[in-house]
Formats: sequence, C-alpha cells, structure tokens
Amino acid sequence: MLLPKFVAFLAALGTLAGGQRSPRLTRQSQTDVLQNIVTWDQYSLIINGTRVDVFSGEIHPFRLPVPSLYLDVLQKVKSLGFSAISAYFFWGLHEPKRGAGISFEGFRDLQPFFDAAKKAGLYVIARPGPYINAEVTGGGFPGWGTHTSGLWRTSNASYVEAYTDYMTSIGKVLAKNQITNGGPIILVQVENEYSGFQAPYTEDFEYEANLKSIMRSSGVTVPLTVNDAWPGSHYTNVDIYGYDSYPNGFDCSHPDVWLSDAVPEYFWGAHLGINPQAPNAVYEFQGGAFDPWGGFGYESCAQLLGPAFERVFYKNQFAMASTVLNFYMLYGGTNWGGIAHPGVYTSYDYGSAIAEDRTLREKAYELKLQAYFRSVSPAFLTSQPTNIFATQGSFTGNQALKTTQLLDFVGNKTAFYVVRQTDASVNDDQTYSLTLPTSIGQLTIPTIGGSLALNGKDSKIHVVDYSAGSTTVLYSTGEILTWATIDSTDVILVYGNKGELHETAFKFGAAIPTANVVSGAGKIKTKLLGNGGLALQYVTSGQTVVRVGNVLLYILDRANAYDFWVLNPATAFGQSFVHSTQKNPIIVKGGYLLRSVTASAGALQLTGDFNTTQPVTFEIIAPQLFQAVSVNGAKLALAKTPQGTLTGQRAGSLPPISLPNLASLPWKTADSLPEIQPQYSDASWTVADHKTTVNPTPPNTTVVLYAGDYGFHTGSILWRHHFAASGLEKGFNVGVQGGAAFGFSVWLDQTFIGSWKGDGALSNFNGTFSFPSTLSKDSQHVLTILQDHMGNEENWWAAGEVFKTPRGILSYSFVGTDKTASGVWKVAGNLGGEDYIDTTRGALNEGGLFGERQGWHLPGFNDASWVKGSPMTGLRHAGVAFYRTTFTLDIPAGVDYPMALVFTNATATTAAFRAQLFVNGYQFGKYVNNIGPQKSFPVPQGILNYNGQNTLAVSLWALDAAGGHVDSLRLVTTARVESSMGKVANAPSPGWVPRVHVF
Repeated sequence: MLLPKFVAFLAALGTLAGGQRSPRLTRQSQTDVLQNIVTWDQYSLIINGTRVDVFSGEIHPFRLPVPSLYLDVLQKVKSLGFSAISAYFFWGLHEPKRGAGISFEGFRDLQPFFDAAKKAGLYVIARPGPYINAEVTGGGFPGWGTHTSGLWRTSNASYVEAYTDYMTSIGKVLAKNQITNGGPIILVQVENEYSGFQAPYTEDFEYEANLKSIMRSSGVTVPLTVNDAWPGSHYTNVDIYGYDSYPNGFDCSHPDVWLSDAVPEYFWGAHLGINPQAPNAVYEFQGGAFDPWGGFGYESCAQLLGPAFERVFYKNQFAMASTVLNFYMLYGGTNWGGIAHPGVYTSYDYGSAIAEDRTLREKAYELKLQAYFRSVSPAFLTSQPTNIFATQGSFTGNQALKTTQLLDFVGNKTAFYVVRQTDASVNDDQTYSLTLPTSIGQLTIPTIGGSLALNGKDSKIHVVDYSAGSTTVLYSTGEILTWATIDSTDVILVYGNKGELHETAFKFGAAIPTANVVSGAGKIKTKLLGNGGLALQYVTSGQTVVRVGNVLLYILDRANAYDFWVLNPATAFGQSFVHSTQKNPIIVKGGYLLRSVTASAGALQLTGDFNTTQPVTFEIIAPQLFQAVSVNGAKLALAKTPQGTLTGQRAGSLPPISLPNLASLPWKTADSLPEIQPQYSDASWTVADHKTTVNPTPPNTTVVLYAGDYGFHTGSILWRHHFAASGLEKGFNVGVQGGAAFGFSVWLDQTFIGSWKGDGALSNFNGTFSFPSTLSKDSQHVLTILQDHMGNEENWWAAGEVFKTPRGILSYSFVGTDKTASGVWKVAGNLGGEDYIDTTRGALNEGGLFGERQGWHLPGFNDASWVKGSPMTGLRHAGVAFYRTTFTLDIPAGVDYPMALVFTNATATTAAFRAQLFVNGYQFGKYVNNIGPQKSFPVPQGILNYNGQNTLAVSLWALDAAGGHVDSLRLVTTARVESSMGKVANAPSPGWVPRVHVF
C-alpha cells in the first residue's frame, strides 16, 4: 500500500490542511550541463531563465498529410492559450523497408511541422519512439519487425540493431530543431509507456541506457523525458520523469457516466515519492478517447470527455501542481491509408477539443479559460498542494465537497483553492461557504451573505491574495479568466456559470475607492472588510463591467467568457525562436476564433475566423494609442464603450458554393477480382513456401501462411491455393486472422462459397464453407481467399511480441477427407510489398486488391475501356468492383470549408460490404457497413483539390452472395468559415504511370 507512505511523506514536509507553510529547502535548477537554456527545479520548467507553464496538447503530423495545414491547427492551439504541443513520430512510416534508408520526404518530412510550431509560437515535446503505441499499426513498429527475430522493447541485440538507424537519424533531426539551435523542441521523450513487461522479463536498464545514449550521441541536449503509463516508478533515470492518466476511461457508450472515485488525488504523493526534485509532469492526460470498430462514434466520446470533464479533471491536475501537462489528444486527425491498428477505424477524431475537420468544439473554449488563467498566474508555478487526503469537507465544512489548497512556497502570498464534488458520479448541486486564511485575517466567504454553489460535475478555482498587476485580489470566488495592465489600469476578467452568486474582493491602502457599474445590467453589493479590504458581490449573467479605483472588473457568465481572446504581438524569444510571450497583451471579445494581432502606427490588425454571417461585435481592450482596428484587412467602424474600450462590428462572408452531386456523376467501373476467373494467371504472385518462421506463433500449416513473412503488412491480402481433388471433398474449413473487425471471403474456382462478415470484437475466425458439389477425383482447382488486414497489433507489453501476431491463414482442412493432395499456396498484397510502388503516399496507402495493384485509384488512369456503373448500383454478386469518377471544385479564397464524404447505409443493412475511398490517390476512408460506426469521412483540403479536378475512386467488396451497394455517397461541407488561415498547398498527387511487374 503506497497511500500511507504518501501521507507520511507529506507530513514529513510539514504540509498542513490549515494552510500553514513549512520551511522548504531551496533546490538548485537542474541541468545536465549539456545546455543551460532548458532547466528545471521541483516546481517547473525554466526556459531562458523564466518559469514556463508547459500547457500542451498532442498532435500527430502523420495524421494530417497536408503540411500547409499544420499552421492552421497550431495557430488555433496557440490562440487557445497553449504554450506547447507534443508529437509522436512513426518509425514504420519512415523505414518501411529495413536497410533501404530512413525517409523524411513528403508527408514524412518533419521540418514543416517544426517550422509551423515555431511560427505559431509553440514549444514542442518530441516523442520519436521507437515504440509509440498511439493506436497505429504495430504501435509504430515497422511491418518488417513481424519477421525479424528476437524480443522487441528489450536490449536484445537484434532489436537494438533494428532501431539504431532510425533513432540515430531522427535524433539528428530533433537536434537540429531543439531550442538550443533556434528551434521549438524543449523536451525529447525516449520510449513510450515503458511500464508493463511480459513475464518473466522486467525493466531492462541496458535498453533504457542505450536509447538515451543514441539521443545524446545524435546531438540532442535538451532534457530527456519518459511517460510512465501510471506513476509506477519505471524508467526514472531520465531528466524529467512523468506519467500518463486516463481517469475517465474509454466507454463512449455511456457518455454521462463517471465513476464515483474517478478523480485521482494520489498523483501528488506519487510524484513526491518518485521524483520530488523535478516538476510534476503528466505527459499524457486524457483529452478524449479512441473509439473501436462497432463503437458509438466520436461525438459520444466528445460528450464523455466534454467541458464538464475538463472542468473537474483538469482543475484537479491544477490541484496536483502539474506544471507540465499534456492532453492526449488535442487534435486527432485521420488514420488514412492503413495507419490504424485494429482497435480503431479511419477517424482518429478522439472526441478532441479540435475536431477532425479542424473546427473548434465547446471543449476548446473551456480549455481556453483554463489556459488563460494559468498563463497569467505565475504563483501557480511555485505552488504545491498542502492537504492531499484531507480534502473532504476542508474549508467548506460540506462533506459532499473536496477542497484542495495550493500555496505558493516561493512568493509566500498567493493561495489557490480547488473545489469539486466528493462523489464524481453525481449531478447534485451543492451550496457552500469558504473559511479561508487571507492577508487581512480569516474570512468566511461570501462575506456579504448568501451561499456559493457548485453544480454536479463541476469544479472551481478560487484565489486568495492573488496579484494582478499592481492590484491585490484579496479573494475571488468568480474564476479569473485573465488580466492585463493597460494604460495603468488593471483589467481583470472573472466568470462563473450563468446565475451564480460570487464575490471578488480587493486589498487597497488607506483610501478605499467606490465601486461603480459602468456598463451592463448586473448589480453589485459592496462591503468594507477592514484592513483595506473591499468585497464586491455579484451574479454572473451576461457581461457587466465595474470600475473600482485602478481596477476595471469584467464580470462574465461562461458563454461570454468563451468569446474573449488574449493576443500577444510576437517578440524575439530565446535564440532566434519567435515566441508569443505574455507581454503587451491585447484582449479582444470576438466570437469563434481570433488568431493574431499586429500593432503598428496606432492601429491594430487582427486576424480571425467567422462561422456566421450575423454581425459579430468586437470589444478591444488595448492601450489608448490604438484608435484604429481592422479584422482580416477590413477596418472596423469604432465607437467607445462607457469603460473606454473600443467596439465595432463585422459580419463574416460565407459565399455559397456548388458541390457535385456524386450520384449523378459519370461513374465507370471494372471488376477488381479477376483472380477467380479461369484465365487468370498468378505466375507473378509470391509463392508462400516458407517452412519455418521467426514469428512466435507456430504455424499449423505445412507452409507458413502469414502475410507479414512475405512482406505484406497492410490492406487486403489475397491467398490462392492450387490443389488436386481426391474426389471426397465436400467443403473447406479455414481459420483466418486479420485483426478486430476483419472479414474474409472464399471462392472455389469461380464459385463463391461464403464469407466471414466480421465482428468488432473478433480478430480471427474459423469458418466452414460447403462446396456446391463433390469434386471429381484428380480434378484441378483453386481456392481464392480475400481477407482484410486491419493493421498489426500494438505491443504495449515490453518484451512481448504481440505486434507480430500473424495476419493470414492459421489453419485449413478439407471437409470429408484428409487425402487431398497438398498444393501450392500463393499470396498477393500491395504491389511490391516492402518495395512499395507509391513512394509519395507511402507504404501503407495501398492494399492488395487487383485495382490497387494496377493503380486504378490514381489520377490520370485511363478508364475509357471501363463500363458505366456506380457504387450506388453496386454488385449483384459477391466480389469486388472498382469505381472511378472525377469532379471539379472551385472554392473561393478566404474561406475554410472542410468537407467529408458521407455514406447513408446503416449497420442494420443485411448486405454486408466494405468500401475504401481514394481521393486523388490517397486512401481516406475504410467503411464497413455492417459494423460501423463511421459513415462520415472528412477529407482535408490539400488532399481534395479545392480549385481544380479531383479523382474519386471507390473499391466495393460485397461479402454476400446477393452482392451489395452503397445507398448513397455525398460530398458535403462539415462547416463554413471565413478564415484568415494561410494558403493551402495541395499534397503531391502523382498520377498513374504504367507499373512494372504488375499482376
């Protein structure tokens, strides 16, 4: 039991629930002497001598293969108040064939991502692997690892040899982009959740040391980190140890259900027990959830992990003094082209604050409130909790509430009180008062009367003796959004839920000013508290502005608070790293999104996005020298508010566009399963003749029938078995493994004999398929099996070999006899296997369907000889067809109209089929109609050509004898936004050229 140890540790430090500070030994900033730009102590990271709150979000560049869109996403992240991003990098994409070199070309080039982060003003936590998990195929391991001997994630020599080239190469890329060389990278993670070990193996310290050595020898000098899967004290010999937490789980089917004890309170004690010399770092805290095949969809995940979750769980991390905090995911993106492991489908939206189509959910605005508060609260960076495990009823006397006290142990002034429900599962409202120590004595708040309120599944941060410029906020129950000193006035913004009663008190000198409402319909009550204290009581509803002496207090409800943005003109930061600091803030109330501000010659130039044509009212809180304001280049007609700020209106321009009706386009079609025709020759196929395998799963067949052993690691796999009949065969029994939700179909010669249609929970299936008639003795036949490869398993358990779990045929036999003459097995996957053909779109974009091997999905393929036919007509028999059409888009400049391809089939449809969507050659959708849940497939601009011709190809695999068809397929906009985002350059989309050795 660790709990008593944590309590004892806190007691030894003298931390008391009553809030008395105990002496703390001063710690020196930590550094490994390789550099002095990024250092740390027990409180926070220190960059260039300044404490930094690392408030970060996870983004994976490989899940958005349009580099010119990186800046759009990262500017949104910065505008939401984040200081950093974290990113995995995917070994399997960079080295899909062993020994062929490490590729950083095209979408694999990391430099545009780092450049965009730098331009946006965000630090980067780099996470190169070699193992990343991340719900990607193989957990990031390359496919060739499935036929490489030895235990991976250990110091096994064959594994060390396998990863050394990649880790060395990417280490050099990271070193080039670390902050010491003018780049944005401040931390580099070695390994990922190296926390669970397949028995009998345990933590491999040699492995850990080797990874660190490679990073250092590659030139990485910034601190090295690790993310333990929980505070388990694994891999602690890095510079800044940290851990992960997903406290609300992944059950998106019950989006309103929280466990009563879901909010973790033990993290602080765990941190002190493992690495008290460093900041409390959480490198993955839950930002959403993945959703499996057959799941409930990401909107349910966004509800489960929505704004209420953020208010409770993220503020609890504030209470744990987590000054390095990264949310996984902040923007999920898309599992295009075979990136996914079997546990997830095409979308990786994750229910994140920034949706897959790059629009902002309400979650983003809640995050913004918290990020802005942290960024103007330097006392938080030297604060630590004092009453862990003694929070229930503390400071409120209400046992239904827990209150954590954080005290600033450096400034010895500010205190933070984080209040939440004791039972996280309840929706009950609670009333309370706070009895708190302040610099003018103990106070019971509200001091003017009434009670404070906390809704179910909510949390609040109350402050005491909080500095806002020259003003001391004696206390505030209204949560602080932000503050800035503008023209010698301290402008402070506080907020609460609509209709809540709150108090904010200020500490003045001998002369206590009068408080007056200068705008808004709200009313205030005031009370002198003695010793220079003045309390204001109010109800948060709408927007009310109060002037009290040198303070301009904005009182907001949550909806109004969401509309405020804090923008900072870019300034030189560090060694040529342009970073937006907290200096010279411009506060603007301005709707959906504001990206940046430029100040010059008495004018402010704002850039932002509009998602409505209704006039948006802007209020600009800025120094008086600025008397002109433009938004996206259009000057605002300005007026002055009673509080002296500027206001003006501007409506968004959302021009109409014309999208093609896909159903009415001229579609062409061709058979994509010629392999079952008698004239088809598989002479060029790979002969599956291996007698042995290094795979840990022993084969049950005379030859190895694992696709990975023959270099095929993605998409559709085809097997053909030539045999001579004994005359007794009545059917065929075959066990196939392809990963969760996979399916397979079987043909005897040209005759369809059945399918396994798939199940979201099953990774393999053993099926028996009857022959239509008894076979003639000595007659020659071919069995053709088409199976789905849903990606390789992840390999979370170190020293395990789960990622090598085979994809292919595990067993087979003939029904009625064991006398069938053993024949030849052949296999086909993506053309070239590990010597893949399309180096632009990468090794995982194409599977083994005949049409894919031929390149039918590529722009420019000549389909003149094909017949007319559309996926809406589909097939009237089991099989595979390819469909192609083209259309032109003409989207005006200055807008962001994200689009999606949308199916309308339901999972209840009896005819089961699987469809792939190829847009200009990129596979951006895998639709399984009988499993689901995904029916809408976002395709980003840059994959879609918004000003020119587009090629859309659809593969349709009907698994039922009666065939199958798409009920409808539409191209729709998922949002319409006037945008100041940069120009989007189309991802390279090389067209069809004759393919060598095609079959």
